[in-house]
Amino acid sequence: MCKLFINADPNLWDSSTRSLRINDMVTSIRLENYFWFVLTEIARRDEMNVPQLITRLYHEALDAGHDINNFTSFLRVCAMRYLRLQLVGEIPRRSDIPIRALDAGSILRHERETHASTS
Repeated sequence: MCKLFINADPNLWDSSTRSLRINDMVTSIRLENYFWFVLTEIARRDEMNVPQLITRLYHEALDAGHDINNFTSFLRVCAMRYLRLQLVGEIPRRSDIPIRALDAGSILRHERETHASTS
């Protein structure tokens, strides 16, 4: 079993830092490359680049009243949820379908119901 993970490309878990500007402040975010790959895919689906996606996520998280002191963890969870939601069929695997076109309310309800039934 572990061979599948151990023999993967080490570049996937190497970290890299990217600088971007949020609210006229330059900030740096360090993530493993695999998370950058996933965030890039998410951004492209809605015709954005990664800094635009991260800025939007930051602002929308603040608007929703979330504590974003650990923003990099939030980004990792966003990437993992994206992949999980694709796996269970809530987000189409076709990358030409934008995330903004999906019924977020329905997906969130179904996700909560699924988690409630497995807890």
